[in-house]
Amino acid sequence: MAESEKDQRIHELEAEIATLKEQLTYFTRKIYASKSETIDPNQTSLFDEKDRVFTEPEQTGDQSSAASNQVQPKKSKKKTRQEKIDAKVPVRVTIIEPADGKCPAGHSDITPIGKKYVREELHFVPAYAYLEKIYEQSYKCEQCAENTATSGLWKSLVPPALFPHSLASVSLVAEVIYNKFVLGVPLYRQLSEISRLGYHTSEATLTNWVIKAAQQLTPLYEEFHRQLCSAHHLQGDETPIEVLREPGKAATSKSYMWVARTPIKEPNPTVYYAYGATRSGAFAQSVYEGYQGVLQCDGYSGYNLLGTGVHRMGCWAHVRRKFYDANQSHIKGAQELLHLIDEMFARERKWQAYSPRARRRRRRSCLRKILKRFWRIVDHTEVLPQSRLGKAITYAQSQRPYLDRIINDGVIDWSNNASERNMKSLVIGRKNWLFSTSTQGAESIAIWMTFIESAKANHIDPRQYLTDLLKASTVLPAFPKPEELAVYLPWNYRKYQNVDQRTDVNESPATTFAA
Repeated sequence: MAESEKDQRIHELEAEIATLKEQLTYFTRKIYASKSETIDPNQTSLFDEKDRVFTEPEQTGDQSSAASNQVQPKKSKKKTRQEKIDAKVPVRVTIIEPADGKCPAGHSDITPIGKKYVREELHFVPAYAYLEKIYEQSYKCEQCAENTATSGLWKSLVPPALFPHSLASVSLVAEVIYNKFVLGVPLYRQLSEISRLGYHTSEATLTNWVIKAAQQLTPLYEEFHRQLCSAHHLQGDETPIEVLREPGKAATSKSYMWVARTPIKEPNPTVYYAYGATRSGAFAQSVYEGYQGVLQCDGYSGYNLLGTGVHRMGCWAHVRRKFYDANQSHIKGAQELLHLIDEMFARERKWQAYSPRARRRRRRSCLRKILKRFWRIVDHTEVLPQSRLGKAITYAQSQRPYLDRIINDGVIDWSNNASERNMKSLVIGRKNWLFSTSTQGAESIAIWMTFIESAKANHIDPRQYLTDLLKASTVLPAFPKPEELAVYLPWNYRKYQNVDQRTDVNESPATTFAA
C-alpha cells in the first residue's frame, strides 16, 4: 500500500474514531444526564414561565473558573401566598354559635352583638352516584277533550337517552372521558372508583361508551376540520401511537397521531387531531385537504406532498435542539451557533404581545443581521458530516428556505412549540393508557383530544364543555347543518355559556334531578 493511501486510511479511521467517541458521549448523556434543554444563565429566558420551553440555565462552558468553582449563596425570597380562589366558587358563611344556646354560666337569655372573622377554608365534596328512575307522566286536559271531541290525553316529552338501553348518563360518560383524556386516568383504573360508588361494570363497557359517544359527535369533529382549513396560518406535528388490532399490521407496528392548530395569537383558536395508520405524505394530504395558506412544521419530507397551495415555514426550535445536542458533545463551533439561535429567541420573547405588523417590522430590522451571521458561519464551518454538528448543519441548510420565510411573516411564531405542547398532552396520556386496542379507539382519541385541547385554547372548562357536547349529541339531527354545529364551536360556545349562566341564576330549583 502506498504511503499516501496509508495516510488517507489513517485519516479516515481517525475521523471514524472521533465520530464514535462523540456518539458514545451523546448516548451516555442521554441515559444519565439531565433531560432538560438549558440556556446560559447570563442570557434572558426565551419565554415567560407559562410558555417556557427551555427551563434551566444552560452551562455553555464559557463561564469563568471562579464562577464555576464557587457556589453563590441564594437570596432568600419573601414567601408569598400562592393560593387563589376563582369568583365562580360558591361561598358559604358559617357563624359559630353555642350548641345549647346558653352562655358559659348557663343563661339562655343571650343577644348577638357582633361577630369576628376567624379564617377561611376550602371544602371538597367527594363524588357520589345516584340511580335516576325516569317516568313518563300522562295527563288529561278536560278543556281539550271538550273542545276537540278527543280524549285530551297527552304525555310529557322525555329527553332522549345518550345511548338506548344503557345505564350511561351524560354526566357519567363525561366524567369518564374527562378522567381519561384530561387527567390521564386509564379506564381500568377508573373501574375501581366507579365500583366504589356502587356501579359494577367492565372496562369493555367504558370503552364502548367512549367510542360510541365520539362517533355521535363526528359531524362536529368534521366541522372543526373545516374551520381549521379555512384559517390563514397553521402549525403541525405528528407522533407515534400504538394500535394493537389494526388490519394488515402487527401489534407492535407504529401508527401516528397528527395535530394541526392555529397559532396562539390568532382569533378562534382551533386544535385538530387526526389518526393515521401511516406517516405517509398521502395522509398529510388528507389532514390538510382543502387548506390554502401558511403551514409551520418540522423537516419531515411527507409535508412536501401538500402542493403549491401550502406555503411551508420552518421551526427554529427543531434547529436549536440539534445544535444543543452538538454543544453538549463539546464540538467546536456549536456553541457560537447555539448562542445566535438563543439570541433570536430572546428577542422574539420581547415581541410576543406585538401586533403581526409590528412583529414583522422588528424581525426585518433586528433579526436579519443575526440571521445572516448565523448562515455565514454555517456555510463556512468544516465538520464531519456524521458528527452531531454536521447533522445539525445539514438539517439547518435543508430547512433554510423555510426558516428564512418566517422573518417576513409577523403572524407565525418563531417556533412550532405550540403544536408540540398540544402533542405533549397526548403523549402524557399515552404513557398511562399505553395503546389503543382498535382503530375505532384511536379515532375516538383524536376526536376527544380535538374537543378538549380546543376548549383549553379558548379558556373553556373542558369538563363542562364535554358535558354540553354529549347533551347536544342526543338532540342534533343525523345530518346537522353547519349553522347547527357552529353553536358548539368553542368560541361560539363561550358566548352562549355566559348567557346560560346568567339565566340559571334566576331559574327556580328543579323538582327532579338532572343527569
